[in-house]
Amino acid sequence: MMLRIRSRDGLERVKVENPNGTKVSELKTIIQKQLGIPTHNQTLSTNQNLLLAKSIEDLIRFNDMSNPNTPISALNLSHGSIVFLAYEGERRVPGPTAFSPAGSFGRKMTMDDLIAKQMRVSRQENPHCELVSFDRDCANAFQHYVNETLAFAVKRGGFMYGTVSEEGKVEVNFIYEPPQQGLEENLLFFRDPEEEKIVEAIAIGLGMRRVGFIFTQTVSQDKKDYTLSYREVLQAAEYHAESGLKEWVTAVVKLEVNEEMGGADVHFEAFQISDVCIRLFKEGWFVTEIKEDHDPKLSIMKKDVVVGVKDTKEVDNDFFLVVVKIADHQVHDTYLFYCAGYSSLVHLGAAGTPQKVCDEEDAGTMRLRGCSKM
Repeated sequence: MMLRIRSRDGLERVKVENPNGTKVSELKTIIQKQLGIPTHNQTLSTNQNLLLAKSIEDLIRFNDMSNPNTPISALNLSHGSIVFLAYEGERRVPGPTAFSPAGSFGRKMTMDDLIAKQMRVSRQENPHCELVSFDRDCANAFQHYVNETLAFAVKRGGFMYGTVSEEGKVEVNFIYEPPQQGLEENLLFFRDPEEEKIVEAIAIGLGMRRVGFIFTQTVSQDKKDYTLSYREVLQAAEYHAESGLKEWVTAVVKLEVNEEMGGADVHFEAFQISDVCIRLFKEGWFVTEIKEDHDPKLSIMKKDVVVGVKDTKEVDNDFFLVVVKIADHQVHDTYLFYCAGYSSLVHLGAAGTPQKVCDEEDAGTMRLRGCSKM
């Protein structure tokens, strides 16, 4: 069985040979052997908020995997499940090593070969975005529609709007959903430049800007062995590159089904697309015509890149993802109403005077989700 381990270093995988007989203490030993993190430094949990813990007191609250004798089967972990890991100390995540630019003896190197040798792909340790915080009403409105109306059977997406602080903290306060067609594994935006200009004007009137891309994964995707599919990486990289914002955030909303317990939970995850991925996208390295038999967890390059000590055209998508911490907040002085059923969008300024920022006709046709207080 393969488990995904998410820590401050990103997403990594460990192999568990005997999942039915493995205890938490043995899982920690596996992590020590395969990832090089001492068992006594590890805190494990199935709760993603573990990654937001800032003190020992915070860590103690995550006790679902604190008993070393608890079988991991009792925690409803299955192939591909995510376990969150916090650990003390530092470690070196394996990256690319030195190589010989001359290649194999006797081989003639072309200019393209030399350029490819210089393009190295490794994990980016730190995001440019320190934290992304979602307005609770905004996040709930988006996930409620996808859950209750679409049942996570098809994909849905939108652009996130909010603010970026000098420290790199992103706040998301409303989501604009362009005209689109959601399929089981693909999301197509039919972008309308004129409509987007209106949305941008609304955002400016509210003191906000476009800060990220959000989309859902379907129930069928949750059963597959990837964090983001190749199509999703390409789409996220496109919008990130277009934005020119280094703190740009890509958020994923998914329904994780617990077949044994008969329930399901909606989860938000946040990433940044790595700097090297954005560079590769801008320079046209990615193969964009995807074959039906393509493995969705791999990104395909037009030319070889260096991953570790290997020259390859196939790169694990996880190499391009940088985990971003998630928090939430409640907007108090900014009121952005749902368009449907309201005559306009208004911003309640600091002086308490409502300011109209959208005409009735515009408000009735655009798909915005934000905080819905009146």
